[in-house]
Amino acid sequence: MTAHTQELLHVLLGRRTGEGRRHEVLTRGLYGLELSKITGLPNGTLFPALERLRQAGWVERYWEQDEVAEAEGRPRRRYFKLSAQGAQAAPAALVRVAAEGSLKGAHALRPGLAGGF
Repeated sequence: MTAHTQELLHVLLGRRTGEGRRHEVLTRGLYGLELSKITGLPNGTLFPALERLRQAGWVERYWEQDEVAEAEGRPRRRYFKLSAQGAQAAPAALVRVAAEGSLKGAHALRPGLAGGF
């Protein structure tokens, strides 16, 4: 699992957003620009990681309602949040990665591949 994926999972678990927002992050999720600002990841890194997590069943994505965006005079936002599967699997995966030490270079685990990631 890459360091970027680990950071993204920590954010989607509400661990990097402050305790006051944790419930909101877990229930509503975060939109792309929020994720980019919190993680520090550029779009070219962030969105491929989100897509890998989505394909593995760990992340769900959805568009906000038109009325909300129109009321604020902006385009709709696409939100990302952990799925039930991701909310259950991510904490254990992060603990396992931490226990195994740092990244293993080219042999790092990735969502959807061997080991359930």
